[in-house]
Amino acid sequence: MASSFHDDYKSTILSAVMKYNATGTRTYDASNALIIAADPWIVLLDLATGWTSAINASTDEVTGGSYGRQQAVFAAVAGGTTDNDANIDFVSMPACTVYSVAIAATTTELTDDLIIGGDLTASKVVNAGDTFRIPAGDLDVTLT
Repeated sequence: MASSFHDDYKSTILSAVMKYNATGTRTYDASNALIIAADPWIVLLDLATGWTSAINASTDEVTGGSYGRQQAVFAAVAGGTTDNDANIDFVSMPACTVYSVAIAATTTELTDDLIIGGDLTASKVVNAGDTFRIPAGDLDVTLT
């Protein structure tokens, strides 16, 4: 059976993942039920040097240079979709080819810490010392 989330829940679920409480506190709904154990590092972007179509599979995360996962700010979720509110810059990159991006739950690479991910429209060759930028509005995240 092929299925997807009902439209009413797409935004609720994606909001819980994407919009954390920046203080790192827990977020509750009107009935005082825990929505998400909010973590200020929940929306971290990582870059991979391989295609991640199977996001549950291990990726080859970029290493070297000054590469590190970056925090990102996303717009309010509507219709199960959101995008980044500001530029996301990875500065002083090592020489590599970036194929994919993921939202991760930790500041450093761990097993099973990728929440959402996908391949770039086209891979990007990065020279040592370059800044890899994802311009504001260009990183779309959709829950289907």
